[in-house]
Amino acid sequence: MSAIFDFSSLLTVILLLICTCAYLRDMRPTIFDGGQILKTGERLKRSGVTGFLWKMSRIGERLSPYVGVSCAIMAIHILFFK
Repeated sequence: MSAIFDFSSLLTVILLLICTCAYLRDMRPTIFDGGQILKTGERLKRSGVTGFLWKMSRIGERLSPYVGVSCAIMAIHILFFK
């Protein structure tokens, strides 16, 4: 069954995406900025795929305790109940 139709698999894919984006942004802070250099006070417009990935990395940074607990619960679910 595809991950789109199974809620558990979809949740696993979303959690892995959040964790991966947060890790990549931690290793390379400008990875989702597109290499643009901004002037002082100017905001970067994030759109498209890189904008979506940037938002996933912000969720992973700001909600890291909750994301970590969710990953642990999902791992237990996958190992013991699937």
